Formats: sequence, structure tokens, C-alpha cells
Amino acid sequence: MIYSAKLMDHFSNPRNVGELADANGVGEVGNAKCGDIMKIYLKIDHDIITDVKFKTFGCGAAVATSSMATELIKGKSVREALQLTNKAVVEALDGLPPVKIHCSVLAEEAVRAAIADYLVKQGENPEDYGIKTSACGGSCSCCDHCG
Repeated sequence: MIYSAKLMDHFSNPRNVGELADANGVGEVGNAKCGDIMKIYLKIDHDIITDVKFKTFGCGAAVATSSMATELIKGKSVREALQLTNKAVVEALDGLPPVKIHCSVLAEEAVRAAIADYLVKQGENPEDYGIKTSACGGSCSCCDHCG
């Protein structure tokens, strides 16, 4: 598999790795088929993502897409961050091999899950922001509950 220089940089030198003790939004998603698990921590003040961290268990592409996703949403409003797509993550990394596209989808879903968690804690309905939620409270597509 051939990875871009930008993807290799985000894998070798991931940005925003770790946990936020004062996170007010946390989202975790995983893909049982490949074993990748991503957890995103958000600190949101006055609707702006002031800090973001991630912990990812998975392949190099999973780490790189997590890193890039955090870079793309830091400093953005909640509604701006919800516009993040897996395609934007792929483009920002100068591409991904087709068999690794699912990693960018997980990154998008982890961001959305963390924002959904934040919104619920604020007493808001994530569905009002276009976040589809499931009976289990998730907002991902990694399990039978979330579709």
C-alpha cells in the first residue's frame, strides 16, 4: 500500500494525542471488522472547540485520520465541525488507499459522536443538529444498533 507523505507525517507525528480530563464531549466508535477504535475528546467553550484530543487503537491510517480530523475541527464552532466529512479528511491527507477509506469514516463518526455527547450534556437533542442517534445513544454506523 502506498501512503501519501502527509498521511505518513500524521501517523509518525500525530497531533492532539491523549485525553482531556475536562472534556465536555467524548465520542468513541469502532469497527469490529478491522478492529480500529477511535475516541475523541472535546473541550467546547461558547460553542467553539477550544481543545480536542484523541486516542486511537488501529492501523497507521486510523491514527492519521484521527490526527487530521482533530486538526480540521480545532477552533471551529460546533456547527462547523459537524460539516466535517470523511472525504474532507481523505483530501486533507492527500488521499487514502481504497481499503483504508473506512478509517476516514470512523474519524468523521467519532467527531459526530463526541459532539452528540456534548449536545446531550447541554440538554439539546443531537437530531436537531442533523446527528442521527440510535436506541443505544450512539451516533455511529459501527454496530447493528446504529445502522
